[in-house]
Amino acid sequence: MTPKRLSRNAWLRHGLLTLAGEGHNGLKVGAMAAGLGVSRGSFYWHFADIDDFRTQLLAAWRKATTDQVIRDLDARATGPGGLKLLLQRTMRPGRSLERAVRAWAAEDAQVAAALAEVDSRRLARVETLLTDAGVPADRAAPRAAFLYWAYLGQSVVMDPRHNAIPPEALDDIAALFES
Repeated sequence: MTPKRLSRNAWLRHGLLTLAGEGHNGLKVGAMAAGLGVSRGSFYWHFADIDDFRTQLLAAWRKATTDQVIRDLDARATGPGGLKLLLQRTMRPGRSLERAVRAWAAEDAQVAAALAEVDSRRLARVETLLTDAGVPADRAAPRAAFLYWAYLGQSVVMDPRHNAIPPEALDDIAALFES
């Protein structure tokens, strides 16, 4: 029987699931290999070491949670409605991966730097959505910051009765900020 081969992306997907479920302390080569049913050699075929893996894992997280969202927003027409689309896409319960990355950043300066870059990029995009909707630039930045703080805070609310807002209410909230 030939050994199971995994792609680099399969390792990264498993790493993101591990990070979301166990936190950054769960990112151990042996445990992840066992969870995937492969040898540690499979890991080292794709990554130089655990630091290389963690760097690529953060890049995969950024790509999925920021770069792709921004690309999707850019693919639609500019103007009013962009904020509504963003809120509907991002304000969802169960963002354990976001919480895990932020907890990791509290203990690791490199992760904190990567997270600060993501935060800046996200905030800039929200600000652009607001100015595209006609909000004056001097009012867009504080509104963008407030909305981003709400996004971050929503991810830590544990009571399911209070960690989601119906889509029609999100539309209402977007309209408040775009006017």
